[in-house]
Amino acid sequence: MRDDLSVVPLPDFEPEIGRWIWCLEDVRKPLLKRVFGLNQDFLDKRLNGGHSIGSLLYHIALIEADWLYEEVLGGKWNPKIRSLFPLEDRNSDNTLIHIEGQNIEEHLHRLKSVRDELLFHFRSMDVKDWRTARSLTHYDVTPEWVIYHLIEHESNHRGQIFQILRHLKEINISQL
Repeated sequence: MRDDLSVVPLPDFEPEIGRWIWCLEDVRKPLLKRVFGLNQDFLDKRLNGGHSIGSLLYHIALIEADWLYEEVLGGKWNPKIRSLFPLEDRNSDNTLIHIEGQNIEEHLHRLKSVRDELLFHFRSMDVKDWRTARSLTHYDVTPEWVIYHLIEHESNHRGQIFQILRHLKEINISQL
């Protein structure tokens, strides 16, 4: 059996937008598969003072929500989504805040809630709006670029999470 390695636009989107959203969704699939069922120790553990998996999952969801609400939608957040982020993203030294004690179900719920909201807003977007720049204080940005950035952002942090998981599993095995 051969794999079909092609990008297929998701239904209910303008075809061009649906292709990019397919890519965004495709980046998420391996992340969800690898973190599903992680125990609390794996979520909270910081290796050599680095970020925990839980902190990175929180950060991925918050950045996705922030780009959706601030850049694409002009700053008006859905209060239900805002309530999923009681903590700021960064410490005063610009490092990610450490998230501890939130179980994998909480992290997965947050990721899914934000993604569902993003899909809702992009599903109703046409190609003209997709390419219309939003003028912010420091830059102009199109929804098209936002999706590109979110794919890049999540891919980067997914790699970090996978690397942390490899190290944690090596430590765990060596302690048996």
